[in-house]
Amino acid sequence: MALPKAKKHWGQNFLVDASMQEKIVRLAALKGTETVVEIGPGTGALTKRLCAQAKQVLAYEIDGSLVERLQHDLQVDNLNLIHGDVLKRDLDEDLRTLDKNIDKAILVANLPYYITTPILFKVLEQSRLITTLILMMQDEVALRLTARKETKDYNALSVAIQYRTHVHYAFKVPKTVFRPMPQVDSAMLTLEVKDHRLLKEEDESFFFDLIKQSFAQRRKTLSNNLTQNYPIDKESLKPFYQERNLPTDVRAEALSLEDFCALTQYVLKLWPH
Repeated sequence: MALPKAKKHWGQNFLVDASMQEKIVRLAALKGTETVVEIGPGTGALTKRLCAQAKQVLAYEIDGSLVERLQHDLQVDNLNLIHGDVLKRDLDEDLRTLDKNIDKAILVANLPYYITTPILFKVLEQSRLITTLILMMQDEVALRLTARKETKDYNALSVAIQYRTHVHYAFKVPKTVFRPMPQVDSAMLTLEVKDHRLLKEEDESFFFDLIKQSFAQRRKTLSNNLTQNYPIDKESLKPFYQERNLPTDVRAEALSLEDFCALTQYVLKLWPH
């Protein structure tokens, strides 16, 4: 069947390369017992392979015309298709409706570029059942999520994702495997949600704000960024730098995830709120 006309406002690019579809499913390492959540099944090429290897697949598709096509083409017993915007759904509620005894699920998705970050944070913040994420996204974003300190790609998003997950850059996906062909290459990432977090849950919202403020102006020192946004002064930060063996003119990109967690606890002691 011919490919449907892609709708730009939903960021549709259909993965048409069969070997790449197979490579993505292999990355998920399914054993036939898993529940898989797929976002944006499109024409169902990847969905069909997932259904063949998973216990059940819960797929979200926002495009009504594609829902009709999927219902016609994929008449398999273990596909549960939801027509709707995944950002407006309660993922865990949908999963428990599907299987009241479910304890974990795997997310597999070729994410539209324009909503990559909102979907990623929705899953990490709101779902307790999705413990593994196999995600395709713009290569530039993938490099940021997996970046290490003291590299140009390292930023607040890198720290936030690495706080919540063990993230791994699996492989690049060339733009030539899509129709229509996007302007940039993509990449596959695997993210395993961490069981243990470095901070108390009540301190996490401040941690996420602090890393955002720390990278607000990359060329500025960490002290300048922090003192502009919090009621603290540079002198009060010096003991922290000494404790972590950091220079007083350090920039945010030189701090590790552990440094940022320690900084969160330090600033909260200076400025309890």
